[in-house]
Formats: sequence, structure tokens, C-alpha cells
Amino acid sequence: MLTDIEIAQNAELYPIKEVAASIGIKEDDLELYGKYKAKLSEEYINSVKENKDGKLILVTAINPTPAGEGKTTVTVGLGQAFAKLGKKAVIALREPSLGPCFGIKGGAAGGGNSQVVPMDELNLHFTGDFHAITSANNLLAAMLDNHMQQGNALRIDPKRIIHKRCLDMNDRALRNIVIGLGKRTDGVTREDGFVITVATEIMAILCLAEDIKDLRDRLSKIIVAYNYDNEPVTAADLKCVGAMTALLKDAIKPNMVQTLEHTPAIVHGGPFANIAHGCNSVRATKTALKIADYVITEAGFGADLGAEKFFDIKCRKAGLKPDACVLVATVRALKYNGGVDKASLGTENLEALSKGIVNLEKHIENIQQYGVPIVVAINRFVSDSDKELSFIEDFCRERGCEFSLTEVWEKGGEGGADLAGKLIKTIEEKPSEFKFLYPDELSLKDKINTVATSIYGADGVTYSKEAEKALEKITSMGFSNLPVCMAKTQYSLSDDQTLLGRPTGFTVNIREVYVSAGAGFVVAITGSIMTMPGLPKSPAAERIDVSEDGFITGLF
Repeated sequence: MLTDIEIAQNAELYPIKEVAASIGIKEDDLELYGKYKAKLSEEYINSVKENKDGKLILVTAINPTPAGEGKTTVTVGLGQAFAKLGKKAVIALREPSLGPCFGIKGGAAGGGNSQVVPMDELNLHFTGDFHAITSANNLLAAMLDNHMQQGNALRIDPKRIIHKRCLDMNDRALRNIVIGLGKRTDGVTREDGFVITVATEIMAILCLAEDIKDLRDRLSKIIVAYNYDNEPVTAADLKCVGAMTALLKDAIKPNMVQTLEHTPAIVHGGPFANIAHGCNSVRATKTALKIADYVITEAGFGADLGAEKFFDIKCRKAGLKPDACVLVATVRALKYNGGVDKASLGTENLEALSKGIVNLEKHIENIQQYGVPIVVAINRFVSDSDKELSFIEDFCRERGCEFSLTEVWEKGGEGGADLAGKLIKTIEEKPSEFKFLYPDELSLKDKINTVATSIYGADGVTYSKEAEKALEKITSMGFSNLPVCMAKTQYSLSDDQTLLGRPTGFTVNIREVYVSAGAGFVVAITGSIMTMPGLPKSPAAERIDVSEDGFITGLF
């Protein structure tokens, strides 16, 4: 059996100009990055703005498990399935981060016969967007430290600097560092740290910005520190917004690639969902809606993180209204939630399935709170028994959800035809009544509490003293009308990754709160979540290599 990367490398790719032409995009509308990658030009994006919107479908999932769910694989396979049904479809995805690629999670291009290609280039440097974001972020950090070195006219308090440097890599040793050691000319000595690029505010800004002007305005609002009078200091105060915008002028343009079956895929931006808001760029999604009848997008990790933030942050900020939601699960993952160890997941176990399916139940209930119709997609494995599949189907139908078995990993678009057909029917027969979980005018504490109790199922919320003070300060600064972006473990509905299934009787602890004024949300960090991940004991990087003829191996 071929690996994902072998399938991708053996595939016949069409020149990207031919893929673009299939949905009416001319070669002059593209900025080519080689033969198989391109960016959409500003002129083209502006030319389609008055087109009628297509239908927007969000693909989300239950909480991730070691058993695997295949959310991106379903997203890609679903786009291919719509194309097989003769529909004009476009996939809108996030770009993969290098950190997980070399860590434990792997890449984010789908799998089997439902992948975005060129898979290796997509998972590595792609068109350089993440490098541009990293450079813009670190330019701001350099300007801040230089300002303090050159006299500190803004009276920045070195103990109250909140902007951190970044790197698109899992490197725990950089979480807490001391900079400015050495001679007097080597800078002001202070504590600092790194976050991973996909957790930066600039990544969030790029993904929420409507255009270059909006990008510049948002960058100018980034709060980098507070001065000795406890007043905010912004990127605009440091006079580097123009230079940062210059570094990002190409990165803000959405990228176009293709699936294994040559369905167009717009892949742009990549904020983490357990730390940031977990969605691809607003520009990518909005442009896709103008050029396709059906747009299939995804949000990171489980619905408690990615879907909640897609609805309450991205849709709120961009004025989007999803028409349907696909909730991905597997029999194996549900049995894992029911207490079965990974080695025994291939054995029929209806008792464990009935215990673990409560995780799926909670996610169904959560999405229904938003008024969006749901189709539950079960990624089928050979070991799944008919009794197990029937149990899940009955469970879903009893809760008002359509149900579909997908085999997109093995069969590509053909394996998602049933899911695509049921989505078309659902969209036609059950119009979305989308609504937000909470109104803008709710206090920040009430917003956090609403997410924790309504989405996670918590009994309540506790706060550290630092978080309490930060909330008071953020509210006094006039940011209480912003949505909240919860930073939480992806592995559990709670803030404790060991609590599987549908935990009850727990509280969520908020240890840190800060405002991302440019992005337009307030971040609440829960539990032990880290903004700079670390590598596992046996990183994926140990198994990645390049053959003598230049082919990358071991990437997944």
C-alpha cells in the first residue's frame, strides 16, 4: 500500500493555469509560483466582488484522538465529490505549519486519494506566506527593542512587554529566554520568549483582513507593550507599520493549488485552533464564494474549538453565513472516547461505542445552537462493523441529523458522493438559521462563561489574579465588545486533556487574558495550553529525508 506522500508524488498534476481555467480564471489573473502553484491577483479578487455568493459548507469534527478522524481528508474528498456530481466547487483550507509537520501531528493536506497537491511543497515552504508573517512579527520585535535601546522615548516598561518573537517550529527551549546580554550596545537586557508563528496576532490579522488597507489598519492597532503609566504602546507608535505591510503585501493574496482529482483548492493562512482562531483567511473564503457554487472549508481540531471560533469570530467579523456543517467522526475514535485502548479499536465493541458517542452528541448539540443544519460523516474503516455503523446512524437520526458513510481516503471523490448528495439536499430543504452564540454587548466574563458552559459543558469558570486584572484593564480600554478566542486543549471538551467523552462536573480555569486589538478579539488562555509547542520524544523529523533524485520521503 502506497503512503500518502507516494500517492501524491505519483499523481498527474495539471498546470495550475488549467485548473484555474476550469472555474473561469484566466492565466493573467494568476501570479505563478512555478507550474503548480499560484496566487490570485488583486485585480482578479476585486473583479469578482459583485458576483453572487455560492453555498458555504463548514467541515468540523469531534475532539481529535490517536485513532484519527480525517477532517481534512473529508474536506478534500467532499470537494472532489461535488466536482464528480457536476457542481462548481472550490475547497478553502489553511496552510500547514512546519511545527506539526516535524512534530507529531504531521502535515495538513488530506490523505490517501483525497489530498491537496503538490503535497510536499504545500507542507513545507509553499509560497512563503508563513516566512513573511514571521519576518513582519520579528521586525516589530526588533523595532521595539531598538526603541528602548535608543532612549525609550515612549517610556516602555520592559516588565510589561507583551509582543513576542516567533518561529514556525516547535521549540520549547524558546518559550522563556533572556535577551540583550553582553555589551551595552547589545540591547536592553530583559526577559522575552517566542511563540509559534501560527499563534501570532499577525497571522490572525492576515486571515481576517479584507484588503491591504484593512491589513495596515489592523497592524497599526497591535498592542506591543504598556508604558510606565500603564498606557498601551502600539505598532503605530513604533512607526513600523508601513514596513510590516510591505513584508506582507504578497502574503495577503490567496494561493491556488489542486486536489488529486484537479478540483481547485484555495489554501491561505493558518492560525492554530487550540491557540488562535483556527480558520483560513477571510479573503480566501470570500473569493471562493464568488467563483464557486459550493465552497467547502474547515476549521481546526474539534467543533468546540474550530467551529466555535469559525462561527463566533470569523463569521462575525466577515459577515459570513454558513449553509451547512459536516461533523466528522470515526467508529474507532468514538470507541477510544469510550475507553478502548488504541490496539483494540479494530474489534467490535458496542458497549464502548455507546459510552464514547456522547462526545459526538455534545458536538451535535453545540452546532445546533448556531442554527446550522448538520450532516454527520463517518470516515469508514475496514474494521467497522455493520452493527456499529447502524448504531451511529440511528443515534444521529434521533437527534435530527443526516448521516453519511464516506470512503474518500480509498476512493477519492467517488467515496464522498453520498455525503455531497445529502449536503445538497440538506441545504435545499433545511435553510440555515445561523446565529451567534453571544451578542457583542455581553461582558467579556459573560462571553467566556457562555463558551465554557454552553460549548464545553463546564459548571463555571475560575480566573487567576492576573487574568482578573487583565480583564478589568481590557474592559477599561474599551475592548469589551470584542469576541473571545479561547486557547484550550484540543483533546477534551474540558481544559484537561485526559477527560475524554463528555466530561461533567468540571470548571475551566483562565490563567491569562490579553487583547489582540488588531485581530479584533480577546484571547483567554485556559489550563496548561502553550503558545509555543514542543517536539515529542520521537519527532516526525527523524523519519523525513530526501532521496538522491530529490524526492522527499517520510512526510505525512
